[in-house]
Amino acid sequence: MKKHVVILGSTGSIGVNTLDVISRHPEQFKVHALSAHRNIDLLFKQCLIHRPSITVVENAVGADMLSKRLKKAGLSRTEVWHGPGALVEIACTTEADTVVAAIVGAAGLGSTMAAAKAGKRILLANKEALVLSGAIFMAAVERAGAMLLPLDSEHNAIFQCLPHQSSINTGIQPKMASVERLVLTASGGPFRDRKLSSLDKITPDEACAHPNWVMGRKISVDSANMMNKGLEVIEAYWLFGVPAERIEVLIHPQSVIHSMVSYTDGSMLAQLGNPDMRTPIAHALAFPERISSGVKQLNLAEIGKLTFEAPDMRYFPCLRLAFEALRNLGTSGALLNAANEIAVEAFLARRIRFTAIAEVVEYVLDTIPSGPALSMDDVLDADRRARAMANTRIVRLMSQSSS
Repeated sequence: MKKHVVILGSTGSIGVNTLDVISRHPEQFKVHALSAHRNIDLLFKQCLIHRPSITVVENAVGADMLSKRLKKAGLSRTEVWHGPGALVEIACTTEADTVVAAIVGAAGLGSTMAAAKAGKRILLANKEALVLSGAIFMAAVERAGAMLLPLDSEHNAIFQCLPHQSSINTGIQPKMASVERLVLTASGGPFRDRKLSSLDKITPDEACAHPNWVMGRKISVDSANMMNKGLEVIEAYWLFGVPAERIEVLIHPQSVIHSMVSYTDGSMLAQLGNPDMRTPIAHALAFPERISSGVKQLNLAEIGKLTFEAPDMRYFPCLRLAFEALRNLGTSGALLNAANEIAVEAFLARRIRFTAIAEVVEYVLDTIPSGPALSMDDVLDADRRARAMANTRIVRLMSQSSS
């Protein structure tokens, strides 16, 4: 039977690549619903190709615009909804079994949580669901018997290297007793060879030019300063139940080994492939089977060599801050993520320096104490307080730089 798929965030890089893989296997997948924030033009094109039953956009203005274009194109049967409530509704619809959670940032938390509570097969690219509310989210997955499959290339690689292939839920959690440590790889971004003193001068365009991956601007900045890797460390903790001291990060500039699992007997298993998100997407869509992804086969002879080095925390203070947040747990993840989202937004708007991103995040973590994260109200309150504090700090930094 065909899998009926909802894609939350279909116009982002994960959503676009997911639709590419789906289009190669029309006999196996049917797109039920698509959502986008503001990219109405691309969403319209996706509707022409995949003909979903429902689309969701940010607001009524966008919904009206898309609805008129769809009717003119003869797609009046595609319903157009809008708002956060509509995202939650398509995430838990009984018409679909698979939900691709690909909305970036805290904005995707509500719909991803709804999919978990509905017991869906969740292809998780929204790492914030775990960074902000890992205990709450994993408890929802457990209660509903949801199937959780990681889409991040690093976590998908770890998943493929674990003792046995199974979905991540309580019923068949991978056996971790023989696992010594998890090793997440990182390209190191475009600035790992620059002088430390020059990092202040990095521009948004430079930070968004990732050497190996094609990503959105926010994620590209997070990759450049390795905050993204820090968030992935927290995500790995919740997905696989391995404590912080058994999670390692290695810089691997070629981005060929996507992550590794080290075992107690001295063995280390690695998952290799060309840096293309369609590989983990295809793996998760078809799991436990394998399907073609459209990705070129890896040619190791052509690559020649694979290199590794430990990250220098002077260059990557955001990675250090993420490890600290993981050790504190509670609302630390929510504070870290919220402060980072505000700081990256300010950097992309050229309001603060590249290096000030870490300064803002550290200030928030030092100023607001971590509390228990027992409910979504706890998480959302920490998120709100961190955003307000980060904005206050940014205004102060701007005032200092202009004086």
